[in-house]
Amino acid sequence: MAEGDPKKPKGMMSAFAFFVQTFREEHKKKNSEVPVDFVEFPRKCSKRWKTTSGKEMCKFDEIAKADKECYDWEVKDYGPAKGGKKDLNAPKRPPSGFFLFCSEFRPKINSINPRIYIEDMAKKLGEMWNNSSDREKQPYSTKVASLQEKSEMGVADC
Repeated sequence: MAEGDPKKPKGMMSAFAFFVQTFREEHKKKNSEVPVDFVEFPRKCSKRWKTTSGKEMCKFDEIAKADKECYDWEVKDYGPAKGGKKDLNAPKRPPSGFFLFCSEFRPKINSINPRIYIEDMAKKLGEMWNNSSDREKQPYSTKVASLQEKSEMGVADC
C-alpha cells in the first residue's frame, strides 16, 4: 500500500470525534480485558452524546475549535509535495468539443422537457454526441482548436 505525503497535516476532528475518543479511553480503563464491540460501541456513544449536558458538549466544542485552529495553521504552511501551490490566476483550459455540444443542445432539450432530471439530460446528451457523425462533430473540434490557440496566446475566450 502506497503511503501519502508524510508532511501532509492530519485532518481535523469534530467535537463528537473527541467525545468518542474520550468515551473509548474510559471504556478501556473500566473494561481493559473486554474488547470494543465495533457494532455496539458507536450506538452507545451516540446515545450518550444525545444525553450529554450542554456544559460537557461545550468542552468538546472548545477542543474541536482548538484542533481546527491548529489544523488551519498547519495547512497554511503546507505546500503540496509536487509542483508547489496552484496558480489561481492561471487561465482555464478551453472546454472539450463535447462540452461545447452540450452547451448548445442543453437548452433545446430543456425547452422540450423542462422537468428532465440532470442525470437523464446527461445521458441524452451523451447518446446524441455518440450518435453524431464526425462531420457533425467537426464544428465543435474547430471551435476547440480556436479556443486552444487563444488560450495559448493569453487572450481571454469569448
